[in-house]
Amino acid sequence: MSSRIKLLPDSVANQIAAGEVVNRPASVVKELMENAVDAGAKSVTLNFRDGGRELIQIKDDGCGMTPQDARMAFERHATSKIASVEDIYTLMTFGFRGEALASIAAVAQVEMHTRTDDQELGTQIIIDGGTFRGQNAVAAPGGTQIWIRNLFYNVPARKKFLDKGSTESAHIISEFQRVALAHPDVAFQLFRDDAPLYNLPAGSLHQRVVGIVGKAAAPKLLEVSVQTSIARVRGFIGRPESARQRIREQFLFVNGRFFKSTFFHKAIIQAYEKLIPATVQPPYFLYLEVDPDGIDVNVHPQKTEVKFSDQSAVWQIINAAVKETLAKSGAVPMMDFDTADRLEIPVLDARTHTYHTPVREPAVVRTPDYNPFTDYKTSTASHTHERSEIDLSREISAQPEPRTLHEEPAGFSHITPLGEGYAVALFGTRFVAIDLRRAREAMLFERLEKMLQNGHSATQQLLFPERMALSADDAGLLKDHSEEFAALGFDIRSAGEHSIEIAGTPPDTPLETLDEVIYEMLDSLRDGTFSGETARRQRLAAVMAHAGASAAKTAKLTATELETLLKAFGDAGTPAYTPAGKRTMTEITIEEIKNKL
Repeated sequence: MSSRIKLLPDSVANQIAAGEVVNRPASVVKELMENAVDAGAKSVTLNFRDGGRELIQIKDDGCGMTPQDARMAFERHATSKIASVEDIYTLMTFGFRGEALASIAAVAQVEMHTRTDDQELGTQIIIDGGTFRGQNAVAAPGGTQIWIRNLFYNVPARKKFLDKGSTESAHIISEFQRVALAHPDVAFQLFRDDAPLYNLPAGSLHQRVVGIVGKAAAPKLLEVSVQTSIARVRGFIGRPESARQRIREQFLFVNGRFFKSTFFHKAIIQAYEKLIPATVQPPYFLYLEVDPDGIDVNVHPQKTEVKFSDQSAVWQIINAAVKETLAKSGAVPMMDFDTADRLEIPVLDARTHTYHTPVREPAVVRTPDYNPFTDYKTSTASHTHERSEIDLSREISAQPEPRTLHEEPAGFSHITPLGEGYAVALFGTRFVAIDLRRAREAMLFERLEKMLQNGHSATQQLLFPERMALSADDAGLLKDHSEEFAALGFDIRSAGEHSIEIAGTPPDTPLETLDEVIYEMLDSLRDGTFSGETARRQRLAAVMAHAGASAAKTAKLTATELETLLKAFGDAGTPAYTPAGKRTMTEITIEEIKNKL
């Protein structure tokens, strides 16, 4: 009777392993860039074509390999990073499994040139779909250069599920950014389809962060630096005003290794509590340094998950570090000294190089509504007024209705401002309360949407053009979608490498926050849920409408300004909702009035 259990051939085993290590072109980029850094490279250059499917090419000036090592590097579980199981728990390198090159070579056509400094000639290795094709002596510069061609050519099922080129390119750029941010002392270059995207010279951490996000973001970064006996936290966080709905600039590193953690992400976001709306998030670039014995990186083949032996203490250190930084910047008006349940963390004394436990400060109890200059009746009236405004805001965002109210006459009458951005008026036979900012937003969106449908855009030329510096990624995205921006009324021209000059904008676009509007529009284009030209353009129009409405001062409109706004609101079809689905107005019925009297 023949055995049913068989040993898999190496080619099949390597393809199976590749499914864990190499799931898309960005995985290849990650592995090769980390190998270059582990080899001691001071300069790394990456080029890719067609989202990495046609070509991934990486060149470094690291230590290189001897002919024997070059051949062994493509064998499974061949590595120079560890020699025993114990070494895994004191890792200071990226790779250690010895699977990357074997897995990549199993699903692509690979060529490698490598040379050590003490060799006159280098070594060429050629592998085709896991099959060794040859090893030759060649002239080569010091270091290693690898070409990965036709990724997944021999695994059609895997290749079929790759995303379009632009999406795969975005993933490659993200991996490049992570490795580049982890090693500011190494120079990095990135080319997409042979065109330069990033040129990052070796420098300080601040220079590297600015090189990634663009010079325009530099003034909005706050430096973080805290050292304790458990962990050191350094890096940069964004000012509260830099928070946006969709943001990609959120990076966590531990001992130079990028990792993902929703747990520590909450520690950062919680520090911004009451400083930013719940719908937006800030950028951050935080670097943790802990004892290697206190973490476990051997969690997943992609090594983006890390376990901490004392994660609760690290959580509190991160949270406290961000809070302290925000407080120093003046973003937090009052610190919370209630430390009843707080972990005592020894802090490093920079002068004596010893650790001491901070003195517990007394809890401060604050009553924000107390006013010693008002009596009880006045204070109660004030609370009643405040509650009525909150209730009105909730009513405005109540149950959905049709998008516009065409069944009512377009005109308003007996308009009365309430202050704080609200007004009441007769709308036909109905008595309604109106959120003026939302009304303006809905009106602007309707106007922009009609411009897009008709193909006619209005542009307001600027007397002094605005200049912006973008990251390479943002500059490429703007170039790819230049037609959408032009269709909305933007007159944008190139002004050198990764810089633009804005000569004209659509009407009602706030100039004081023009850079934020552009950034948010670019972020919306990265959102894969908005597919199709119409959906993308509507999303851009929604961003512009929200920005225009937020910048307008609706709290203290004159009677003439209020009448003009509501007339334009009526001319736009009296939209009942903003693009985000919030109601612009609500009816106040006789029954509601009776119930309140």
